[in-house]
Amino acid sequence: MPTVQNRLLISFFVAWTSYALTYFLRKPLGVIKTDLEHDLSFSKFQLGLFDTALLLPYALIQTFFGSFGDLYGARRTFGYGLIGSGIAMVTFGWWSDYRLFLFLLFLNGAFQSLCWAAANKGLGAWVTDAQRNFIFGLFGTCPFAGGILGTALAIIAGFLVLFLFREPSEVKIAVAGKESSKASDIRPRITIMEVYRLPMVKEIATTVFCLKVVRYAIYLWLPLYLKQELNYSTTDAGLFSTMFDIGGVVGSATIGFILKRFFNNEGCLGAAVETLLSAGTLLLFLAFAKSGIAMNSILMLLTGLLNCGADIILCKLNHFLMNQKRFQLDQCCFYG
Repeated sequence: MPTVQNRLLISFFVAWTSYALTYFLRKPLGVIKTDLEHDLSFSKFQLGLFDTALLLPYALIQTFFGSFGDLYGARRTFGYGLIGSGIAMVTFGWWSDYRLFLFLLFLNGAFQSLCWAAANKGLGAWVTDAQRNFIFGLFGTCPFAGGILGTALAIIAGFLVLFLFREPSEVKIAVAGKESSKASDIRPRITIMEVYRLPMVKEIATTVFCLKVVRYAIYLWLPLYLKQELNYSTTDAGLFSTMFDIGGVVGSATIGFILKRFFNNEGCLGAAVETLLSAGTLLLFLAFAKSGIAMNSILMLLTGLLNCGADIILCKLNHFLMNQKRFQLDQCCFYG
């Protein structure tokens, strides 16, 4: 058991740090849009296509090629994805050609697309059923911490993953207190389209999609809004946008406690309440945007706390439903 716990700690540290660093390759895009618009005379439509170039391959590959993590292993998929995304962005600041920017962002999004699913699969292999909510709640803080805290670090993290982020089967260790993977292999297999026909899956997936749309809109456009509409400086706009990330860290870290304390571990109910409240705080932010940085900071922090807490628990709830239904699906494919 000490060996299992040590491996869990190593895997958690490597996965948390490595995935946090992927946000070093995403978050700056929202901050530098004002400079790209001013220095290179890009229109807002062109700036919007940057988001598409980054997120479209990310979403499509994660959805339709998520099984790569199962075919080639979580460690290799995660590690090479990090290295590839770092290499794709290492020369981004050298160029001024719009089409080259689009190409580099496309590569960045494509390489990052399988990292989240692979990280969840690899880490989940070490987590017992009793630890699931707590461990994944803490792990869910890494995207937002990464937004608070580049490229060379992501490449280094990729090599760390390749050498240290191993699954139990690779080091021949059994995890006590976890349902046997051999037992799960005999469950009937279903396709990705059959998953969407299961009760609650469509509703949860739609909710997660909407939560992520809000999150990425804030990541990629809030600094520009703050600068142009509220007259923040570029530095202040970039720093202020981290309030959402700080809230995300708190929300993800505490969601397990909140569900247990206030919702009797009812994930759907807790996520529904947090989602509604996050919409309310975002509307309040828009209504009181000119009330000063203190009010804006509080509302954006609350928005991040509620949005990201609900997102984390809903992603894990889908996986729990699959286990309850006793179906088998490639884990990386499902997380995607």
